Amino acid sequence: MHEPAWHDPGAHDAAALESLSQALESRSPEQRVEWALTNLPGPFVLSSSFGAQAAVALHLVTRLAPRIPVVLVDTRYLYPETRQFAADLAERFDLDLRIYHMSHSATEFEAGHGRLWEQGAAGLARYNEIAKLEPFRRALRELGANSWFSGLRRAQSTTRRGLRVLQRLDGRFKVHPIVDWTDRDVGRYLKRHGLPWHPLWDQGYVSIGDTHSTRTLAEAGDQQSTRFGGLKRECGLHGLEG
Repeated sequence: MHEPAWHDPGAHDAAALESLSQALESRSPEQRVEWALTNLPGPFVLSSSFGAQAAVALHLVTRLAPRIPVVLVDTRYLYPETRQFAADLAERFDLDLRIYHMSHSATEFEAGHGRLWEQGAAGLARYNEIAKLEPFRRALRELGANSWFSGLRRAQSTTRRGLRVLQRLDGRFKVHPIVDWTDRDVGRYLKRHGLPWHPLWDQGYVSIGDTHSTRTLAEAGDQQSTRFGGLKRECGLHGLEG
């Protein structure tokens, strides 16, 4: 199979990067991962929120890169089931799991900042910066990451419909191996490989984040509103990773 022609497109060569991404559209997720591992600069990381369908990307990527660091940002407000799910998958896949937190405990955070997620868009942005973005930037910096994999998919939300297979953010390459997969594709992969869903899936949680701002699909009415009341779906983690 003909390989996409590779040359480092550089931070400002958007046309070359788009051409590479388009060439990878016709490849399977496994081929995309293999291409990235061969052509992109390391070190590599894989980010995961250990959400509803996290086992797919974790299984797929670590089969080809067994000791890749897997970064989980624990906001200190994750569900106990999420932490247990992460521990179970780490053992099952022998993951090199790296967990990062903000510098405050939940009690200290609320004493100093209040319940920012209840303070509109500005408060939510501040919360995301402190609890999610700063720890993730620190992870990328400490791990020396030049390229990273993410399990985001276009079908997950309207804000993700423009995702490319290959992107460049803040000087790092970002690869979405299953970006074009549907929910049915995900379900088939989980079933084929005997992989678990997040334990809260069976309780109606289709998108699982923090305890203070996650609702079931029945409570929210639509998938877009299951997180932060629909005020903001993206935390910024996948758009600015400085």
